[in-house]
Amino acid sequence: MTFLIICLSWVFSIWALSFSLVDFQDILEANSRVNALVAAVERESQLFEQYMRSPNGERLEELSDAMENTRAAVEALPFRYSAIGEDRYVRTWAIKNSYEVYVEARDRMLKKSEKNADYVKSLYEVYEMQAYISKYAGLLMTDTMEDGNTLYRQKLNGIRLAPAAFVVFSAGSLYCLVMIVSSVNRSIIGPVMKLIKASRSVAENDFSIDDVEVESRDEIGELVRAFNKMKFATGEYIDSLEEQKKTLDLLHEEELERLEMSNRLEKMELELLRNQIQPHFLFNTLNVIGGMANLEEAETTEKMINALSSLFRYNLKTPEAEVALARELKVVEDYMYLQQMRFGSRFEFEINCGVDTEKTFVPTFTFQPLVENAIRHGLSPKEEGGSVSIHIWENGNLLYITVSDTGVGMNEEELEELVNRLKNHEESGGMGLGNVYQRVKALYENSSFEIYSAKNEGTRVEIIIPAKESADV
Repeated sequence: MTFLIICLSWVFSIWALSFSLVDFQDILEANSRVNALVAAVERESQLFEQYMRSPNGERLEELSDAMENTRAAVEALPFRYSAIGEDRYVRTWAIKNSYEVYVEARDRMLKKSEKNADYVKSLYEVYEMQAYISKYAGLLMTDTMEDGNTLYRQKLNGIRLAPAAFVVFSAGSLYCLVMIVSSVNRSIIGPVMKLIKASRSVAENDFSIDDVEVESRDEIGELVRAFNKMKFATGEYIDSLEEQKKTLDLLHEEELERLEMSNRLEKMELELLRNQIQPHFLFNTLNVIGGMANLEEAETTEKMINALSSLFRYNLKTPEAEVALARELKVVEDYMYLQQMRFGSRFEFEINCGVDTEKTFVPTFTFQPLVENAIRHGLSPKEEGGSVSIHIWENGNLLYITVSDTGVGMNEEELEELVNRLKNHEESGGMGLGNVYQRVKALYENSSFEIYSAKNEGTRVEIIIPAKESADV
């Protein structure tokens, strides 16, 4: 190990010296390239000026060689930002870009004749470009030399300190080697062997073994303490899992009982809501009155009593939560007959149904409360009366039901208050709007119950439920 440390020290020193020499080589090469550019630009400018004053084939050949040298010098400039820094990068970028523009202008100038009107102007533009490139080449040379001097001073200080650093490093390495050899058995091998033994016990699911004891506070000591904590936490976790399993089994049984109780309560609530109507004796009394009207040959009275009796019979003897649409429409027709007999021609009634009423099922006692609500709150306050219309259609797997009236309607505040009362189950009044809203929401999970209204423009109730061709049992 001592030999290895000494070898590493020598390798480090050699690498540091080589690194410095490489940097010095980069400095010299960068200076050489910039100097070459300055010389090439200056020579090309001189030859260009001589040729323009006295053009001939020999001078053109010399100028061509100078131009090639200048291009090669521009392309050889270092242009990596991380290597040359911001200032030199900006100046190099300016030279490369301006050189391409200069080449185009220079080549055009060489092809022009002195007879061209812009000959002199173009010539001086080329001279200005040459001066611009020469200026930036000089600035780049200055920056390159300054960077080289700075880097040289930095590396020089490091080289001077390298021998002393090497001696200190070697002495420290030898001391550390002695310390490591003397403490490796105490702080590493001993605790590791204890960990191996304890790990074998844990692998056999034995978490009751004693904790591994170490005196060191280094990484090995932290590892041992972490192992002890992990062993203890794992044992506690396994015990906790057993307890949680028992608890979850009990909670599962309680949840099943709660769901069963919730279903029973929901069915009871639906049944209670649906049966909030007048007692049976009214139905029986109506049958007696209807019989008397028949004996007295009062046909209109008998027909009205039969219609009202049909309403009570439907509600008292219909235990299903859903019924065929045909039965619902028959009930609402009986109800509207009674209202028209009562109010005469003030009220008009229309049903527009686009589905099979015998095969389509809807919630029991849905239409009559909505129509009654439309007459009581929408049409009755209007002296001239109005109309109530029911529209039923099917779209995809959804059944759309709307009950509209041309009554007095509601303003935004009244409509918002009504909607909030429905959502908070505050609607009262027996089999009213709130009752229908609650039953629709209870029967269908993805149902929709919306109310649209405007002052003096009427009200529309829209119900959307799944389209069904049979009642749920």
